[in-house]
Amino acid sequence: MSRLNELRMIARVAQMYHVERQRQADIAKHLRISQATVSRMLKKAQEEEIVRTTVVAPSGTYAELEAGLRERFGLSEAIVVECSEDRDGAIMARIGEAAAHFLEATLQPDEVIGVSSWSETILRMVENIHPMKSGKARYVVQTLGGMGNPTVQMHANQLTTRLAKLTGAEAHALTAPGVAQSREAKLVLLGDPFVRETMELFGKITVAIVGIGAVEPSGMLARSGNVFSQRELADVAEAGGVGDMSLRFFDAEGRFVKTPLDERVIGITLEELSKVDRVIALAGGQSKTEAISGALRTGVIDLLITDKFTAQRLVAPERQHDAAE
Repeated sequence: MSRLNELRMIARVAQMYHVERQRQADIAKHLRISQATVSRMLKKAQEEEIVRTTVVAPSGTYAELEAGLRERFGLSEAIVVECSEDRDGAIMARIGEAAAHFLEATLQPDEVIGVSSWSETILRMVENIHPMKSGKARYVVQTLGGMGNPTVQMHANQLTTRLAKLTGAEAHALTAPGVAQSREAKLVLLGDPFVRETMELFGKITVAIVGIGAVEPSGMLARSGNVFSQRELADVAEAGGVGDMSLRFFDAEGRFVKTPLDERVIGITLEELSKVDRVIALAGGQSKTEAISGALRTGVIDLLITDKFTAQRLVAPERQHDAAE
């Protein structure tokens, strides 16, 4: 009976603390025991499962899918957003909203933000960020050449400069095309001191925000002119490529796909991206699911922000595999 008596008192202490919301000092005074004893009893209450912690996920959040993504792909974090329809426009809007909130909440002082300029989802994120009252970031660095078709050029400029203004940072634009006409043309462009200055900051980036593209370019990227020809993209597909991050390709297993096209891209490499402390990928949609899966297998990405439909597709193969076993 002595153990039962002990547990009864532990349960009473737990009730006073967790249910009645009394302070430990007041419990100690009321029961004529020391505060250290109260603390030990509260710890014992958890060990004996008298007190159990239950986290109830709010409606519209997907803790199970997020856990599935973390486990399947070795991510440090995953955010799955509510979306009413499996349509690219709606998905980009919801991911952009969630990414804006996450960046606002987690941005540390003097961060150096790397951002790809030709992503509609990242543009949605920037549109949803609130101005930060006190400057937090140090630099916003454009990680893929931003020059292209003048009719869409403003999007790339807006993305980089606006993000810098919102975060109190200094903008460093990459004033070169994302894809040079030739390897020789790229070497000439790299000789520009402003291009060189921006690219030298790649090694100082502390948080990189990237989009994930299928081999077939997105509408925004296609309109920019920063794309390869259909024949060149067919060569990438033949080499096993399923998607890209900043026009650097990878296959379904996450292996980097090296082609002569790499020699024409002016922007951060996947090797450089893998050295960044925190890489946040924003991506979703049926057409990008295979590309996202491959990107997550590269080991480059730390955090994925996606929609519930894409998350279900990404974890479904794992569930089918488990069922087969």
